[in-house]
Amino acid sequence: MNIRNFCIIAHIDHGKSTLADRMLEITWAVRKIDHAQMLDRMDIEQERGITIKLTPARMQRKGYEFNLIDTPGHVDFQYEVSRSLAAVEWAILLIDASQWIQAQTLSVLYQAIDQHLTIIPVLNKIDLPAANPDRVAHEIENVIGIDKSEIIQVSGKTWANVDAVLDAIIERIQDPFTFKKSHPKKFWPVGQDQAQITWISRALIFDSVYDPYKGVLAYIKVVDGELKAWENLHLIYTENNILPTEVGYFTPDHKPDKILKEGQIGYIVTGEKSVRDVSIWDTMIKDIRGKGGNETMMKNLVIPWFKRVKPFVYAGVYPIDTTDYDKLKDSLEKLSINDSAIEYELEDSKALGFGFRCGFLWMLHMDIVKERLSREYNMETIFTIPTVIYLIKTKNLSLDQIKSWSNITSLLKTWLYKQILGLHTTDEQAEKRKEELIPWLVVKSWSDMIDQWLIDEIREPVAAVEVVWPQEYAGNIMALCQEYRGRLINMDYIDETRVVRHYELPMGEIIIDFYDRLKSATKGYATMNYEFKKYHPADLIKLDVYINNEKVEALSRVIHKDKAYYLGKEVVEKLKTLIPKHMFAIPLQAGIGNKMIARENISAMKKDVLAKCYGGDVSRKRKLLAKQKEGKKKMKAIGSVNVPSDVFIKMVARWD
Repeated sequence: MNIRNFCIIAHIDHGKSTLADRMLEITWAVRKIDHAQMLDRMDIEQERGITIKLTPARMQRKGYEFNLIDTPGHVDFQYEVSRSLAAVEWAILLIDASQWIQAQTLSVLYQAIDQHLTIIPVLNKIDLPAANPDRVAHEIENVIGIDKSEIIQVSGKTWANVDAVLDAIIERIQDPFTFKKSHPKKFWPVGQDQAQITWISRALIFDSVYDPYKGVLAYIKVVDGELKAWENLHLIYTENNILPTEVGYFTPDHKPDKILKEGQIGYIVTGEKSVRDVSIWDTMIKDIRGKGGNETMMKNLVIPWFKRVKPFVYAGVYPIDTTDYDKLKDSLEKLSINDSAIEYELEDSKALGFGFRCGFLWMLHMDIVKERLSREYNMETIFTIPTVIYLIKTKNLSLDQIKSWSNITSLLKTWLYKQILGLHTTDEQAEKRKEELIPWLVVKSWSDMIDQWLIDEIREPVAAVEVVWPQEYAGNIMALCQEYRGRLINMDYIDETRVVRHYELPMGEIIIDFYDRLKSATKGYATMNYEFKKYHPADLIKLDVYINNEKVEALSRVIHKDKAYYLGKEVVEKLKTLIPKHMFAIPLQAGIGNKMIARENISAMKKDVLAKCYGGDVSRKRKLLAKQKEGKKKMKAIGSVNVPSDVFIKMVARWD
């Protein structure tokens, strides 16, 4: 079988997309590259110089069919990379010869090894004056265990040795059929007898996109058999039936074809109207119910890679002009048609009006969504400070969420119930153990946090973080990680000068500015990789903010107990500079439950009532001052504080 499926894995800005372009040109898949990266087609990708969306392409060389998947290099798009690894048999490990192995590179490499992929190491940018390929090759040999003689040195810019990479693909790599026989656990459920179902046609959906004219296109890897247009297909997890109107492959444009055979990568036009109807990681099979098959049999044919999309970062999204709420709603609906990773639900804020609480994969994903709303839909928005999902165990079982069982529904619809009942708990087991979930709440927004005295336990998401840095900055990094409540797990030395430290860090701490501070502390030399690990109990509290003795929920936040005093003091000091003076004194307080931990006062606006008293008895002046004092006291008792809306925006909005 002359088919080779591969992807390119590398850290951001190591020349991955440039190398892919050279391959397309050498194999004449495209005649000429008209812009910087052929496979980076979004305007944002071109401008930022990063790959956001995985992109497949088919090439021909020496009688072999190459199916390439260009993957993102940024740490926030690990989800895209993991899907690419599941659809191929080997990977090019691309490393910049002028730099070194990065934390993200190591993380993706471990994922590729776990999926039994063959690794071909390639050093890129050997034409740069700062390139030191011998040093980097030695590092690869020490860290990864790949012999230096197997490393190919190339330059995507000058085309040097790119053809050697293509030849290595032919010589070193197994074809999809042989790979499948060698690694059955990657394609078959445990205990499934493969010999009895060789006549089945199956495919793995590793991506899906929406086309305004054709509907949803499913990007697939055909694992068994063959697929054609106008044959009934069934999606196992979605339990959806489709009748494809077209099948084809990527040039990298969509090229219709008659058939997709075993081992090939291509697309199927499903006709669905939303990518949520064609779940990524789902197994697509030829409908066998008319041939003696049934639903149970089809579920036993699932390819064991299904994973739900897991948004980890949540932020409020509001229109700058409050009258644009309907426009924002329409924009998010259209955007979510082509991005299944976005979650959104209605949110009402007293400070910002009507908007949405949106879920994103990570911070860069959130920035991309904000940029796309502005560019594609002319929608200018306010994004609040991002938060993570907290699990709260309450002492009060009479809350509305518990009475209506909406908390149970929220836990069962997501993977979060596993963090309470156990990671190996199935959906069926969770249904039977609903009673154990009754006190637990899912909190996505600080303003939804219940009062401190009602909280029995708070669990926060913890990330496994790998940080690679030169040893000379060890003190700076250790201090930074300690400040962000990091816990050192272990450490490895790459060479005499660089070390990899493995930490557990609260995700709520690292999503704001940890990466920026990490770069500052190491003059840009450190790199990091992170991924969700678990939920862990933490000593967190709800910090409430009071303006004129009235609690303002829009300014509440969840913080660690050790930081409560400093952050509380910071909040009230900032409010003091933002809220205009009134005719009476305004107390600003930050508190935990009934205990106030910080206070500032905005002094009253003064009026000189003695201005017209040019003489006379002093008792007249005293009378005027006493009358003013009594009036201020009465005004403070019945008056209200007018807080301008821009004060809330400056306190909760995240400005880039």
